[in-house]
Amino acid sequence: MPTSTDDALPIVENEEARPPSPASVARRSPQDNELDLQPSGCGSSMCCNPTSGVHRFIALIFMCLLGFGSYFCYDNPGALQEVFKHDLNITTTEFTLIYSIYSWPNVVLCFIGGFLIDRVFGIRLGTIIYLFILLIGQLIFASGGLLGTFWIMIVGRFIFGIGAESLAVAQNNYAVLWFKGKELNMVFGLQLSVARFGSTVNFWVMQPIYDYVSKFYADHRAIGVVLLLAAGTCVLSLLCALILGWMDKRAERILQRNTNPSGEIAKLSDVTTFKVSFWMVSIICVAYYVAIFPFIALGKTFFMHRFHFSPDQANNVNSIVYLISAIASPVFGFVIDKTGRNVSWVFCATFTTIGAHALLAFTLLNPYIGMIIMGLSYSMLAASLWPLVALIIPEYQLGTAYGFCQSVQNLGLAVITIVAGMIVDRSDGNYVWVELFFMGWLTVALISTCVIWGYDKKVKGNLNMTPAQRVQYASAMRAANQDNGVYSSDQEPLLDD
Repeated sequence: MPTSTDDALPIVENEEARPPSPASVARRSPQDNELDLQPSGCGSSMCCNPTSGVHRFIALIFMCLLGFGSYFCYDNPGALQEVFKHDLNITTTEFTLIYSIYSWPNVVLCFIGGFLIDRVFGIRLGTIIYLFILLIGQLIFASGGLLGTFWIMIVGRFIFGIGAESLAVAQNNYAVLWFKGKELNMVFGLQLSVARFGSTVNFWVMQPIYDYVSKFYADHRAIGVVLLLAAGTCVLSLLCALILGWMDKRAERILQRNTNPSGEIAKLSDVTTFKVSFWMVSIICVAYYVAIFPFIALGKTFFMHRFHFSPDQANNVNSIVYLISAIASPVFGFVIDKTGRNVSWVFCATFTTIGAHALLAFTLLNPYIGMIIMGLSYSMLAASLWPLVALIIPEYQLGTAYGFCQSVQNLGLAVITIVAGMIVDRSDGNYVWVELFFMGWLTVALISTCVIWGYDKKVKGNLNMTPAQRVQYASAMRAANQDNGVYSSDQEPLLDD
């Protein structure tokens, strides 16, 4: 939980808005037009009024760009794999350490990072701090390249990972607190789209940049210079964090928002009080994503062996999932915003992903068919699953909740990738067994989705409601709380304190 009202982020959500108290109105000066319910002057224009769609769209641009530098720099080594191994004189095992050192610490650290957003930093300061850590890590990584010292590069990558994963938690918090109840599903889809675009741009430009830089610098120094240039994207993201923080603080002042009206304080032990539906969402975060990312990591060899593709053809079909998700994620988000029924969408996404893996494992149909289905399903899942956390967990605990989801996802990806590789090795390249392994995890995700549906139906929750039903549900909750003289921590009170 933020330690002051300046560290709390407003939910730009008209249906949950409440008028400022008479005392706060009386304290305003006549010139303080920005705080009027109908702002005048600059505050009344579409781009300056925090309640307007234009203003929120501008904030969304900066919100999406927060993670661009992180995703661009994360795959810098992947775009230059052979260059790294040759110029730094490292083995393939040493090269994979660049990626594993990023994931393992975040099994714990991004959970702590989310808690620090809730309890210590607040969303604005936390975002800036994590982006600064990310930038420092990339600079150290580049310095190791300049010096040709591999252990310095590993230290930089470790620091980079701490900032990057905690930044993802902060980015999720920003999305929820600005768009909950409006276009939240589309926003999560759009953030995924920009993330995938950052990774794609990295693969497009890093090799040409290296080819140019290598005309002036030799060996490891060229890698160092290229990585320093890539750090410019992190600087861009840091500037976006500063601008978004200013916009958020201004919006909070104008709208007089309080995201934690009950005054409860986030604690690490809060995770033990989370509902069954949250634990099921966490299981889906692991069980679904381990059937996507490890598969793509092994995909090139899979397509070469099973479908006899050339290396270039295998790379092309293997990249389909990311390319489709960059386009389809915001589209699915828009549709889910209009229809609701998030749990049903999660079920459909998981079921169709099982079908995609089955096509690839048991048929010789053109693999583009299976990969296109997988890409569409992945986009559907991302746009419908992550917003569920915001419907389950109170705002003052969102950082802790999203941090926990990121942590268990990192643990799952780190372990399952290794296990999947072992299955391939022990089956003498028979990828049917590893496909059955992935389908088994997807079945776990499917069962968890059914548990969410059953539990939500039992407690008469709002996870699988339409948008109109959720508005009625929120109104009924506020009315019931007013009648009882109390309100829950995740609902806005009807009256001033």
